Amino acid sequence: MILDTFIGRYDGAQLEAKSVRKSYSREYKVQAAEMVLDGGQSVPEVCAALGLGSTALRRWVEQVREERAGKVPAGAKAITPEQQRIEELEALVRQKDRDIEILKKASALLLRDSKDRPR
Repeated sequence: MILDTFIGRYDGAQLEAKSVRKSYSREYKVQAAEMVLDGGQSVPEVCAALGLGSTALRRWVEQVREERAGKVPAGAKAITPEQQRIEELEALVRQKDRDIEILKKASALLLRDSKDRPR
């Protein structure tokens, strides 16, 4: 009985009316933020022109400001091309550091094995 009532409430049109979260490309986010930062338009004007929510646009504007200053907010992916390239290069450096550590350990093991072997 309770299960039938529960299923009945969430069956049909209510599930179809569920909103789907929109996703935007990085380029779109940067362009929208630049309309505010460089274009001299206000956040409400850009929101009305592009059909965006003000919270999302304000977040993008703040992120572009921070990225222009050389910082990426914690937990966020870079949206400007420069910061994306910096993140790629930092990841490459981390990988190279790991590779070097592996090679150091391997060479130490090989050196130890060669010393233990009688000639």
